Amino acid sequence: MTIDHVAIWTSQLERLKDYYIRYFNGRANKKYLNKEKHFESYFVSFDSGTRLELMQMPGIPENLNDPVEKQYQGIIHISFGMGTMDLVNEKFNELKNDGFKILKGPRKTGDGYWEFETLDPDNNRIEVSAIFAE
Repeated sequence: MTIDHVAIWTSQLERLKDYYIRYFNGRANKKYLNKEKHFESYFVSFDSGTRLELMQMPGIPENLNDPVEKQYQGIIHISFGMGTMDLVNEKFNELKNDGFKILKGPRKTGDGYWEFETLDPDNNRIEVSAIFAE
């Protein structure tokens, strides 16, 4: 069994799609549009086969979860495995240099990963990690 996709509501569909394409090598399908409901979406696919469904529709309220200080129950982050610590460090530098907020790291975690935490353009928490190799 695999996780097929995770869905994210957004108010900036194109910007979020472009972020996952640029920084995580995603590939987007043709935009789906339901004119009656004013619903738009993309599926962004990754080499692993996992996908993100990015969705936009008027009337969806903003998320009240604070991704930095106080988190609440529910899905709280997406993690991208980079394969090596060097690739994690490269992604860290790329995102930091492009002005994205870094929450923690890069650092060795207690459970054996080399990772950093950041936020996407909608303030969804992203972890970028690899198994720690000494």
